[in-house]
Amino acid sequence: MKKLTAIVTLTLASTVASADVATNKQTALNAINDVFVGLITDKIDDYFADPYIQHNPIAESGVESLKGLIANAKAGPGFGFENHRIIGEGDLVALHSIWTGFGPKPQAAFDIYRFDSDGKIVEHWDNLIPIADKPNPSGRTQVDGATEISDLDQTAANKAKVEEFITRALIKGEKVDYTMYINPAQYLQHNPEVADGLDGFGAFMAELGKNNIKMIYKKIGVTVAEGNFVLTGSEGSFGDKPTAYYDLFRLEDGLIVEHWDVIADMPSGKLPKGYPGKF
Repeated sequence: MKKLTAIVTLTLASTVASADVATNKQTALNAINDVFVGLITDKIDDYFADPYIQHNPIAESGVESLKGLIANAKAGPGFGFENHRIIGEGDLVALHSIWTGFGPKPQAAFDIYRFDSDGKIVEHWDNLIPIADKPNPSGRTQVDGATEISDLDQTAANKAKVEEFITRALIKGEKVDYTMYINPAQYLQHNPEVADGLDGFGAFMAELGKNNIKMIYKKIGVTVAEGNFVLTGSEGSFGDKPTAYYDLFRLEDGLIVEHWDVIADMPSGKLPKGYPGKF
């Protein structure tokens, strides 16, 4: 009886957690459409709560600062948003999207929102880069590809696999067998400069080496996983520039089969008062 009770309790907890993630996903989408696209300042308190921590240096942290940002945006061309993927884990929701209004060109972006126990957004991370002018060498764009979430029972295993890969291969620089992490028969690549397959990745890294450019990962700052999708945000450097790496991986049978990324310079220059850093 005790064993059955434990199973029922765990099942109910899992169901509640799933419901919370689904609710938070919808809240994130509603907040973006009402606040950032609709520019409705009166809606901000419906979705955001202090202490609201803002990791994008476009504004200071705090709900009042966000209200000022949206009020000022009404004088400009406004923002556009097209979502392609959304995943959630615990109190985090991550979106893979295209934004307009943050520069002269549309931006491929990852946004991560953290929710409090009342379902309000209290923290935001992101990374944006202009959409490339043409598809990559394999004809893929920065946002096309698979979208369906599956293998929910493999969330923890897939998360551990990705974090181990980044830690061993990219942070520590160990000479690992890449086929332990990446499917050698199918590896679809969405980076604008890289072709499909391990050969495509190897050719890209060789080209960097030939030009004496080092791509360095220093540490993982944030991870969000749901089923077959795992998103990591890491800090490091590309060449001589401090860099933020956001990598989204799709896995099948415990191996990475698809990859999207947004690689952008770390914020620099004059930063908002109390800026908490990229991560």
